[in-house]
Amino acid sequence: MEDRFGRRINYLRVSVTDRCNLRCLYCMPPEGVTAKPREEILRLEEILRVAQVALQLGITRFRLTGGEPLLRKGVISLIRSLALLPGVEDLAVTTNGTLLARLGRQLLDTGVKRVNVSLDTLNPDKFRRITRGGDFRQVWDGIVEALKLGFQPVKINTVALRDYNGGEWVDFARLTLEYPLHVRFIELMPVGTSWKLAGGSFVPCGEVQSAIEQELGELRPVADLQGGGPAKYYALPGAKGTIGFIHAMSGHFCASCNRLRLTADGKIRPCLHDQHEVDIRSAIRSGAGDEELKALFYQALALKPASCHAAMDASSSGSGRGMCQIGG
Repeated sequence: MEDRFGRRINYLRVSVTDRCNLRCLYCMPPEGVTAKPREEILRLEEILRVAQVALQLGITRFRLTGGEPLLRKGVISLIRSLALLPGVEDLAVTTNGTLLARLGRQLLDTGVKRVNVSLDTLNPDKFRRITRGGDFRQVWDGIVEALKLGFQPVKINTVALRDYNGGEWVDFARLTLEYPLHVRFIELMPVGTSWKLAGGSFVPCGEVQSAIEQELGELRPVADLQGGGPAKYYALPGAKGTIGFIHAMSGHFCASCNRLRLTADGKIRPCLHDQHEVDIRSAIRSGAGDEELKALFYQALALKPASCHAAMDASSSGSGRGMCQIGG
């Protein structure tokens, strides 16, 4: 598929649940988020149906997100079915890592090779604070297990937060010297309302890179690791892994955006920061055929803005869904 700005859309991020077992301060309010009633969440067979239609339109890359996707009952079976669909070129999972040690082998056996793990600190006390009660050891054990099992690449997604992990950026970078990990620093984005709880902690990726280079030496640019996303990758001399930077706010990569999103409750969302959504769940449950579902994809595509940055102004005002409700 190609949108009206000439961008080739070949990537669908699929949120399989809006539920999460952590409450990260920039993602959820302290009291958590009321999950959608289960009948409003796409059934597994409905997610598979959407993927089949997306493949007919030229979407060949899929990433499962949440909430926490590994919490979804039957998700391993879903991933196995997705991996078997003709035309799927890439299938990956983004997880908070808490269930990865337990489910990693099953996940690998589905055919998934790439996992991204969200981790914002290496300090157990800070981790508990950022996630409001999470256990750092669970996540770290999951990362180690993923490496042992042979997932490649294993990426760590770290939101740069001055007041929470500002003294740890170099420590994260050092991980790439010891492990074949690919650490990506991501700028805090104004999605929903909860991000404001950490809003004063925003730091541009350029500052993170400078701090790392001041301590560990110059980072040399390296090629992207199959992901085809907006990250710019670098490596330290002799490193086993890489360091990536996603300039979500200080840099503009909308011109090369290649994705749509499917929310857990069955809405096609053309842009993370834009409030427009197209309801595909209702159409599926009304018995719509493939051509009708394709038309909904094209409707969403027509709503995809040239740039997300104007939409950010609206989303940062406190309206709209939070990240856990859209799909990270």
